[in-house]
Amino acid sequence: MTTRNRQIKNFTSNSGPQHPAAHGVSRSVLEMNGEVVERAEPHIGLLHRGTEKLIEYKTYLQALPYSDRSDYVSTMAQEHAHSSAVERLLNCEVPLRAQYIRVLFREITRISNHSLALTTHAMDVGASTPFLWAFEEREKLFEFYERVSGARMHASFIRPGGVAQDLPLGLCRDIDSFTQQFASRIDELEEMSTGNRIWKQRLVDIGTVTAQQAKDWGFSGVMLRGPGVCWDLRRAAPYDVHDQLDPDVPSIHHFELYTEGFSVPASSTYTAVEAPKGEFGVFLVSNGSNRPYRRKIRAPGSAHSQGLDSMSKHHMPADVVTIIGTQDIVSGEVDR
Repeated sequence: MTTRNRQIKNFTSNSGPQHPAAHGVSRSVLEMNGEVVERAEPHIGLLHRGTEKLIEYKTYLQALPYSDRSDYVSTMAQEHAHSSAVERLLNCEVPLRAQYIRVLFREITRISNHSLALTTHAMDVGASTPFLWAFEEREKLFEFYERVSGARMHASFIRPGGVAQDLPLGLCRDIDSFTQQFASRIDELEEMSTGNRIWKQRLVDIGTVTAQQAKDWGFSGVMLRGPGVCWDLRRAAPYDVHDQLDPDVPSIHHFELYTEGFSVPASSTYTAVEAPKGEFGVFLVSNGSNRPYRRKIRAPGSAHSQGLDSMSKHHMPADVVTIIGTQDIVSGEVDR
């Protein structure tokens, strides 16, 4: 049989929705020309739970745990976005000590997120050892979570007005000890990845993005800084910076405030934080009641997933796995 007069058409292939390298319940439809990806179309919504609508039926305090379950690897960063939005509508100032505690645990969250993202990415391209090393370190970070909140992941620790409670005795000393030994672990992880020739073969010139493309797609976090755009909300729009406050101890003045929640003046605001994966924002609308009228979530993974098509074009199917790993997408925040 001759193929001289036969028209060759592209074919489509599914990646996911439950592929081990999909980083959650995510599906991508790949349009293939032989072994080359011509188009990659991410299909979102498989993990949609109606989070934003559910929040409209909760008090502002009851809505907090939904932030933990958005990107379940960056929990406290998202708690802070929700709490800051409520505080802005209330024109509420946060005690200085609570601000420092917030910063401390947001950065612990950042280390935990990046440890998982980097080493699962390495496992996607064939290296399993860094993943096991990182999990050993993340166990120590989960212990810090547990000591302040009683929970290892979904902490609900950063709350409107501050934090749930003060740090237990000895925790700061233990965190300092962790940072001293974690530096050597970073060196070991870098030795296993950065200069590794297999790592370079799988990642160099794969899924490249220009600075302008990153801006056009709405990238943030490391996905924006990677192409050379110096943007970090912690510097560009700093938060948790206040003058010295009176050391008042927060307490429950009346139990009804705890059971029924507090009312927030009718207004709207957009508050964003530099979460581990990028800009995590909350657009919060209050109608004056004890429940939010609307809370729209701006998740970094939602913007990053849009770039999958452009980043995957003219690469191999195996490269799509590494590109998704580079984007560090968690379906929980994309679908909400």
